[in-house]
Amino acid sequence: MPVTDSEQTKTTLIHHLEAFDQGDIGAVLSDYAEDAVLLTSKGVRRGHGQIKEVFEWLMANVFTPDSSFSMVQQLVEGDIAYIVWSAESQRYHIPLATDTYVIRDGKIVTQTFAARLEPKIA
Repeated sequence: MPVTDSEQTKTTLIHHLEAFDQGDIGAVLSDYAEDAVLLTSKGVRRGHGQIKEVFEWLMANVFTPDSSFSMVQQLVEGDIAYIVWSAESQRYHIPLATDTYVIRDGKIVTQTFAARLEPKIA
């Protein structure tokens, strides 16, 4: 029985979330097509090099080792995945965040990311 788009999308999404949770930037990047596009409130990032910079910053500054993550909603339809989540770390409270992924042939080709990052005052 052939794998459906939704099954392939869900498999890639799960791998992506697990790799991020483990802080494995190499594994995170392996989920992206070479010419992938990431759209954020800070602008558009293209390709592994620019996308890697985003994840390096997030892992160094936002998602410290003590972070907690809560999945609020996860939807997969065909080659599109959508997640809504919240998180807490030593440096930030993130009451609401969302990502949308377009995944083709097991690779993320487009992602949007939006989050309300509330810095904690030390």
